[in-house]
Amino acid sequence: MVRVSNPDRVYFPDSGATKLDLVEYYLAVGPGIVNALFERPCMLHRFPKGLAGDKVHQKRLPAGAPPWVETVRLHFPRWNRTADELCVTELASVIWAVQMSTVEFHPWNSRREDTEKPDEWRIDLDPGPASDYDQVRKVAHVAHEVLDELGATGFPKTSGSKGMHVYVRIAPDHGFKEVRRAALAFAREVERRAPKDVDLTWWRKDRDPATIFVDYNQNARDHTIAAAYSVRGLPDARVSTPIRWDEVDAVDPRDFTIFTVPERFARIGDLHADIDDHVYDIAPLLEWADRDERDGAAPPADPEEES
Repeated sequence: MVRVSNPDRVYFPDSGATKLDLVEYYLAVGPGIVNALFERPCMLHRFPKGLAGDKVHQKRLPAGAPPWVETVRLHFPRWNRTADELCVTELASVIWAVQMSTVEFHPWNSRREDTEKPDEWRIDLDPGPASDYDQVRKVAHVAHEVLDELGATGFPKTSGSKGMHVYVRIAPDHGFKEVRRAALAFAREVERRAPKDVDLTWWRKDRDPATIFVDYNQNARDHTIAAAYSVRGLPDARVSTPIRWDEVDAVDPRDFTIFTVPERFARIGDLHADIDDHVYDIAPLLEWADRDERDGAAPPADPEEES
């Protein structure tokens, strides 16, 4: 049992939603959030005073964790340091993290069995400041078309902010650099098919603000994005929510909040529940990457450089 302290603390001032409301949301979508986080190193975005206070990005498990909360140890070569990150295997660990003021859960795209071999390829459709969600929808359909031609099953979700994510389960046979090369090759193909809507220019300042950036860098080591069913630290308590491909044109990401997603989850379940049953071999994408580089395309830029 997890004791929730300060249950009446307001976390989302716009709606008055409290810490207890956040706990009850995660309980309602329990199987979904556990599936999204299962055995992955997980960075926590904590708001000890609610959204009105400071946001804490926390790699290391917060102090005072009970012995049943599981972790995975990671090494960070750049600083030659280690961190024991939360590794969710049961819903109680999620609720304990919420008790410790976590709002957002940002898992790695690899699991603790081999943290250096991703088993999830992430497609992040990131709109520029002069873009809009209609353009995100348009590019999502192009991405879906390319995935279908590759024979890959994509699992879309709203980002919980302004964009859209698509996850593809892959065999954990390659390191981060190769998965990132494959993701860039895919992004280039999407750009070829939608050149007016997609701009892969690396530096944000040089990118057309009225386009979508297919952010392949989200597949770099230690780069994380909000999990499916993770709440986002936004005033309306929005949720990164799995959707069906046939919903892309109809749904508005603002419709998915801690107040609306539980009913949807109870009605249709976890749309990502069977993602592990659809494993894709990225070999064709690595062939595309080889072809592109032979033709003069640059390999992925240094992920440590700000895009």
